[in-house]
Amino acid sequence: MRTVDVVVVGAGPAGAAAATTLARAGVDTLVVDKATFPRDKICGDGLTTGALRLLDGLGLELDGMASWQEVEDCWIRSPTGVSRRFPMPRGQGAFAAVVPRTELDAAVIDLARKAGAEVLEGHGVVGAHEDGDGIEVDVAGLGVVRARFAVAADGMWSPMRKHLGLAQPGYRGEWHAFRQYASNVSAEAARDLFVLFEPDLLPGYYWSFPLPDGRANIGFGIQRGGKVEVGDMKAVWADLLSRTHIAELLGPDAVLDGTVKAWPIPARIDDISTSSARTMFVGDAAAACDPLTGEGIGQALLTGIRAAEAIIGGSRTGARPVAAATVTDGYDSAVRRDLVADHKMSMLLVRALQHRKGARTAVRVAGLTPWTRRNFARWLFEDYPRAVIVTPRRWHRKLFTGPGAFRTH
Repeated sequence: MRTVDVVVVGAGPAGAAAATTLARAGVDTLVVDKATFPRDKICGDGLTTGALRLLDGLGLELDGMASWQEVEDCWIRSPTGVSRRFPMPRGQGAFAAVVPRTELDAAVIDLARKAGAEVLEGHGVVGAHEDGDGIEVDVAGLGVVRARFAVAADGMWSPMRKHLGLAQPGYRGEWHAFRQYASNVSAEAARDLFVLFEPDLLPGYYWSFPLPDGRANIGFGIQRGGKVEVGDMKAVWADLLSRTHIAELLGPDAVLDGTVKAWPIPARIDDISTSSARTMFVGDAAAACDPLTGEGIGQALLTGIRAAEAIIGGSRTGARPVAAATVTDGYDSAVRRDLVADHKMSMLLVRALQHRKGARTAVRVAGLTPWTRRNFARWLFEDYPRAVIVTPRRWHRKLFTGPGAFRTH
């Protein structure tokens, strides 16, 4: 039996962030993932300001990601067909960016390796058992690994949840998304980010996120149980691409690349267990995605870091470690503090966007003045907490004027 301080299951952004933070603090950390990297992860590939700041804080280097593209302008189209431009601040760092997950995930797990964590690819988890002193994780091709704590970053249908008896049978997520890449798109689609509130998709939307070399990540998301059935998404996709305004956005020479892919989005962090006796669930395993936009990378990074911080705080050098419950309770409290209020605010906004009038009014009000347009873009991309109006403890003097990420780049 192999023994480590912490075993991290899953090497995506959540697991990589946890492992990097732990290893830099001197915690003996093992990361296992059934996949081998680089690997594709179905995603819109967009990065919010919140995600960018966390990646910057982890020390991510942009030089190794050829497809990294910053975004300066976001366009939002209301259900009535009115489009508004929402600019990001210029010359203050990155506030929004797009990069394929193939490149991003490989880069973040490399951070964990450089920090000193051991990363074993191609090894899935086939069992797990907690006891009073630790957790034993059965890893395919490796055997049993015993650790003081585990960080489960193993996705929406977390095998760790299943092995520990915490899975939710029949769970399919709150949203579902559909993605395809396109090349030779119009100059606008290759440069700016577009969100189109199509009347028949509300509160879902169509997106077009720019990538280098005239490419774009395009797709749409729907609310499960809403106007569009998940089984009808392929037919809806063909219909969307035939709509005049979408065809004009992509341009006459656009070419669809590869196959379409669909995936569920878990967004119920306010109604799911985020820990067990010795395990902290992070990222999609904690259903941490934003129910308003479907974005989950920033939440994944944040939950991974918070799990690591809770473990580090319970591993005081030269003193008897605190009780396991103190560590997991500390993580649960951090998740509630950082994410649950914003989740509830997003849920209220989703209800408003379910109807044309609500979506039309939101876009019109957001575009009233240069100040509202500028700050709406920053708020939408989580430059400051979504529920900041009801969480005054998070107000500070530079709330609306702080710089973006990667300023040195």
